Amino acid sequence: MKVNKRHEARCAAVQALYQWQHNPEPANELIKQFMTDHDMQNVSVDYFAELVRGVTQHHVELDELYKPYLDRLPSQLTPIELAALRLGTYELRDRLDVPYKVVINEATEVSKKFGPVDAHKYINAVLDKLAGKLRLAEKQFKK
Repeated sequence: MKVNKRHEARCAAVQALYQWQHNPEPANELIKQFMTDHDMQNVSVDYFAELVRGVTQHHVELDELYKPYLDRLPSQLTPIELAALRLGTYELRDRLDVPYKVVINEATEVSKKFGPVDAHKYINAVLDKLAGKLRLAEKQFKK
């Protein structure tokens, strides 16, 4: 089976962001430590580093983008839901080369892997609404 290195980068990024939420440290230190402590052989390391840097540097802005689509307070999100939403929001906003459906699917898959039961449904719903704002033209064109 062929390994999707970007998918693995997203999985690693969510884990690193989870760690960062509990122990904030500079992105470069987090990336270095994560790469030392984990098997990164099947990971697109450059993409992983970009995701971690992008989310940690812009988390406040990213949070403001998805907040209107939440049905609960951000403080009530699990750490994995928060990491997956931030990651998906970053990719929707900053990685226009990645189709919005891929962004949503990847965030959903990562939350299935690491998050609580049914978290993926919530992540999917929030990011789909956000895509309607950030990727409106793409979303309308793809219908």
